[in-house]
Amino acid sequence: MKRLMFISLMLLGVISYAQTTIQGKVVDENNEPIPGANVVLVGKAEGTTTDFDGNFTFNTSERPPFQLRFTSIGFSDFVASVTSNNQTLSITLKEANTLLDEIVISASRTPERIFESPVSVERFGLKEIKNTTAESFYGGLQNLKGVDINTNSLTFQSINTRGFATFANNRFLQLVDGMDNTAPGLNFVLGNLVGMSELDVQSVEILPGASSALYGAGAFNGILFMNSKNPFDFQGISAYFKGGVTVQDAAGNNFYKDFGVRAAHAFSDRIAVKANLSVLTGEDWHANSIVDLNNPGSDRSNPAYNGLNVYGDEVSTTLNFDAAAGLPTGTVGSAVVSRTGYDEAVLADYGAESVKADFAVHIRPFADDFEIILNSRIGRGTTIYQGANRYAVSGFTMQQHKLELKNKNFFLRGYIVSENSGDAYDTRFAAINVNRAWKSDVQWFTDYASTYIPAYLGGIQQGGLTPEQSSTQAHVAARQAADTGRLMPGTAAFQSAFNQVINNGDLTTGAKFIDKTKFRHINGNYNFAHLIDNWADLQVGGSFREYVLNSQGTIFTDIDGPISYNEYGAYVQLQKKFMDDRLKFTGSARYDKNEFFDGFVSPRVSLAYTAGEDRNHNIRVSVQQGFRNPTTQDLFIGLDAGSAVLVGSAPSNLDRDIRTYNVSQAAQDNLGQPTMVQIVGRAAYENAFSTGSLGAGAPSYVETPLVKPEEITAFEAGYRAQIGKFTIDLSGYYNKYSSFLANTAVAVPFYGETKGIIDGVPGNVDSEGNTIDVDPVQQQRALQALGNGDYRIYQTYTNSDADINSFGGTIGVDTKLGNFDLGVNYTYAELDIDRGLYPDLRTNFNTPKHKVKAHFGNTNLFKNFGFNVNYRWSDSYYWEASFADGDIPAFTVLDAQINYAVPSMKSVFKVGGSNILGDEYYTAIGTGFIGSIYYLSWTINP
Repeated sequence: MKRLMFISLMLLGVISYAQTTIQGKVVDENNEPIPGANVVLVGKAEGTTTDFDGNFTFNTSERPPFQLRFTSIGFSDFVASVTSNNQTLSITLKEANTLLDEIVISASRTPERIFESPVSVERFGLKEIKNTTAESFYGGLQNLKGVDINTNSLTFQSINTRGFATFANNRFLQLVDGMDNTAPGLNFVLGNLVGMSELDVQSVEILPGASSALYGAGAFNGILFMNSKNPFDFQGISAYFKGGVTVQDAAGNNFYKDFGVRAAHAFSDRIAVKANLSVLTGEDWHANSIVDLNNPGSDRSNPAYNGLNVYGDEVSTTLNFDAAAGLPTGTVGSAVVSRTGYDEAVLADYGAESVKADFAVHIRPFADDFEIILNSRIGRGTTIYQGANRYAVSGFTMQQHKLELKNKNFFLRGYIVSENSGDAYDTRFAAINVNRAWKSDVQWFTDYASTYIPAYLGGIQQGGLTPEQSSTQAHVAARQAADTGRLMPGTAAFQSAFNQVINNGDLTTGAKFIDKTKFRHINGNYNFAHLIDNWADLQVGGSFREYVLNSQGTIFTDIDGPISYNEYGAYVQLQKKFMDDRLKFTGSARYDKNEFFDGFVSPRVSLAYTAGEDRNHNIRVSVQQGFRNPTTQDLFIGLDAGSAVLVGSAPSNLDRDIRTYNVSQAAQDNLGQPTMVQIVGRAAYENAFSTGSLGAGAPSYVETPLVKPEEITAFEAGYRAQIGKFTIDLSGYYNKYSSFLANTAVAVPFYGETKGIIDGVPGNVDSEGNTIDVDPVQQQRALQALGNGDYRIYQTYTNSDADINSFGGTIGVDTKLGNFDLGVNYTYAELDIDRGLYPDLRTNFNTPKHKVKAHFGNTNLFKNFGFNVNYRWSDSYYWEASFADGDIPAFTVLDAQINYAVPSMKSVFKVGGSNILGDEYYTAIGTGFIGSIYYLSWTINP
């Protein structure tokens, strides 16, 4: 019995000795308690949080001495040393006074303060996410200086920096936990449609401008990094609920809801898991402009009407009424006539949806900083995407699966990204082919002409009308006759034809597009600093990527099977500090090789100097070269977009695109041409007229060089400072582009040869005066093809020899007025190009010259209550894109939110609105006007 009691007492002693208990309180500099602050054992997956009064109790089996890290949104981290059991700690967290002290990784692939970053960088952290006035953290990024967001639809926003943006923004890269979030077949990022839940976002970093030296071909005009929370460090269950309304003149008031949940748990200091789910539904912004693209001042009475958001009316022809009736030329005349179209509202479902889910396992086999991560993400979205046409994207899915090994000195990751277009379809071709399913183009135009001619003659001969009056009445009668029996929206017949068309992937009869493209990627990085006694920061890395294009011939020329190709690269970077660590040198160089092009070296050199007795001024200069590889579509697209046939310029692609066209009766009768001809895509590059010369009435041949990578030389200078309570950050840049990637429109005749034809005159010399071997008969036939209307517009992918430069700058000033946060920033952007020499070059610069943004708020106006207001003003600018061009008027937007924390419920309630002034605006031609969003949110355990 004595032995048993002795053993029991020994065990109790061991247990009590092994249990370390630490208590304390966490307050701010005003001695106010900080509820919900995280208390974490440094190096371990153990921790707790403070209660409503800022108190905490932490129990651990770890023996002192050890350290505890204290963190809370809006405050600087603090590490306290624990030296004995039952120790009581009094912790005061200081508010993060300056954004320049925040740590970023993206600029140099190593942790460093924004203050010392060698290039411009913007950061959006936990505090900014909590206080954003936008309905989502992603929308809140548009309040950062130098950052543009073009709103395509409710769930699809496209981020860009320093100009040259469309919704298909393949100049801007987005990485989610190191994975490229680009849709493989579409070649651009779909915003956060299939991205990351805001509950799991730890920080967002944006690098404006070229970053090819470290990140390769995709990092041409900027990069966005989204970094998620590690389940070892951020544990527990959190959730948010948002509800509200979207308000738009065209769509009315519609309910909007968003829900998300995150669960994370560390089972030990060796294994942790997390899972996220978020679901958003709402009504998309309706696009209902009926502006006539060909004649903006006219209306639907125009026989050649082509409405901006009206589709099917792109199908048009010139009807020669005299020839059709066998009358002398000039009796009735001729006119351009288009088929009657359908409004977008009857062709697209405006229900918007975004569903995102991910799961990750984090393993630390040695309970140290070496970590193995298995991560899978899948997103599904329904939205409207605007490219060459407006696409109803329904059930689009994208998956990412990653295996990563890393510690503080290296990472090695491999991942795959795949997409499935789901039930997506082209609204323009849906309208065109519903019309054709009811009545062929030939029959419709025949019916039109056979009614117009007698109506016109009758109006003059019997009605006593003037030719203009008679023509107007005759066109109305002709359209009514040709449209008799037309399929009308809302009827079973229309719906049946519509369903057949949108489920048919052949664009000659259907509208569905199929895309199951994917890419595989592996990349790694090693920092040798610890091996060279931290003499310098020396990093090496590289990457390899393989594309597998699979659209079954609906987008790419892959009708015979998937198309594969690859690219790879490697880089080195050296960072070294001199002069008492005041001068920082950064030098980088990267080599990249795409299998279709020569290798390219991208160097970057930067110098940054920290000045001032308090080291509170930083001046930096940098120069770097970058490049952008042609995209998968630039290389292998083969798509009839209606207004033009798009043919990629990979050498193996030129003979893949083969199309059949009907030849005019005149060519059959007078030239002996067959009824149909086949045109190979190569003709667009080697046997075509420039469309500009056709418009000038002087047809001239053009040979289009095959596409090659675009290059940039970027110069940047900047200044950062902390002067009292004022934080100043300004930068300026100058970019020089060469081999600028561009599209050209050419006219391909169905017969004849264009080479040697200049200003409408056949010849035997080329544009440079060199003698060439040509057949005058075939040249004449090419000109006759134009006269007979026997040609097709093609879009080619090439490079411009124009000197294109852009320059601009940003300045931001932030300060605190008492407990109030106040900031304002200004962005300037300018394009430099000789329009006189290159009037037809489409650069798609698409950014305002001037932008002003400001914010004002207080995270703790009174106990647990905060607010924030964001203001944005954008100058007018010209939008240029394949769908349509036009002027974007200047606009002003005001967003605001108030929030109230309930610590006892571990909850934050927020009421807010975006565009609360209600002035609708748009950022691109063809999209719906952006209205207002008003929301109420409840976030639990944020």
